[in-house]
Amino acid sequence: MEHIEKTVFLSYRRTNTPWALAIFQNLTHRGYDVFFDFNGITSGDFERVILGNIHARAHFLVLLAPSALERCGKPEDWFRREIESAMEFRRNIVPLMLESFDFGSPGITSQLTGKLATLQHYNALRVHADYFEEAMDRLRDRYLNVVLDTVVHPVSRAAVRAARVEQAAASAAPAVTERELTAQEWFERGFKTNDHRDEELFFSEAIRLQPDYALAFYNRGIVRQAKDDLEGAIEDYSEAIRLRPDIVEAFKNRGCARYHKGDLEGAIEDYNVAIRLKPDYASAFNSRGTGHFAKRDLEAALRDYSEAISIKPDYALAYYNRAEIWQKMNRWIDAIADYQKYLDVGGGESAGDTEEVEEMIRNLKKKSCGPATGLYSYPRSAGSEYLIVEGGFRDARNTSLHGENSS
Repeated sequence: MEHIEKTVFLSYRRTNTPWALAIFQNLTHRGYDVFFDFNGITSGDFERVILGNIHARAHFLVLLAPSALERCGKPEDWFRREIESAMEFRRNIVPLMLESFDFGSPGITSQLTGKLATLQHYNALRVHADYFEEAMDRLRDRYLNVVLDTVVHPVSRAAVRAARVEQAAASAAPAVTERELTAQEWFERGFKTNDHRDEELFFSEAIRLQPDYALAFYNRGIVRQAKDDLEGAIEDYSEAIRLRPDIVEAFKNRGCARYHKGDLEGAIEDYNVAIRLKPDYASAFNSRGTGHFAKRDLEAALRDYSEAISIKPDYALAYYNRAEIWQKMNRWIDAIADYQKYLDVGGGESAGDTEEVEEMIRNLKKKSCGPATGLYSYPRSAGSEYLIVEGGFRDARNTSLHGENSS
């Protein structure tokens, strides 16, 4: 008799953990051997364990929400690497599209480069929260109930041990409710729209359905900050931090909101926490530099901007801000070099101030500028960020109050 494989690898963004857990629970209860990275594989074992389990399983389910492909334009993105590995290993790939996911939307199409472009040609299954069981029935009966000529390879002992640990943790988790999945759908709607009013409404509905939804609080905080509701933003960031103290960006964003309210001590305290949790957080160093400048501690500001540049050598905003410090210190040559670097890495083109900065450079070369000439301006603060969760803190969607590109 023909053999039907029941081994499954589930690929997903951590933003969509409730969906992944619900699918795991459904398939596991019906005899499928499902692997997904539930708790988080340690970085040292991640590649061996993940790729080993993809290679050892016949079916590859990829969970697609509007936010899922946000970073897939980068070849090093792990979500992308998982999908491309499944293609290379010739697994039975089944895209599971959540309610509002659309391969044709511009934001998603732009991410489908290289091998990933073929993902849209696989036979996909749309999944809705209110028809979840029906979708899972269809998944098992039509998409997984197929005879495959795929060769399932042996898996290493380390990958087996890791799979068992993750499976045990996921099996012990409470059953996912329809209410949680519906909250996820509202969250994704909020992510997909660019209208601040709708964003706030959608994230608020996600919070109503799931009051401990830390990422919904975090993202609503960004929307409120963009609407200049700094008190509301601080409240939302604080609640996100209470629920998930590991959301580093929440500390940095709350610092930005406190900065704009004039609470410099509170802002620097938040930047300090963000940097302690994520020592390579260039944007937090840039923001802390602006806080130090506001307190007239130019040396501290200079150190922070320099550290931001050291971490991210193409960080245009940090070059601009450091140039302002050099200019304040009457160090014209250093200021010219940083303003020019700001232009070289595309800062002027992005901010639309190329001619202005070129004029500043010309005046500096004449050594006739300085604070008294009116050429000196306040350093620019890093803006707020959307969090796209992928095992840590990964990407940002900028809704900055200041028009900058967040890092």
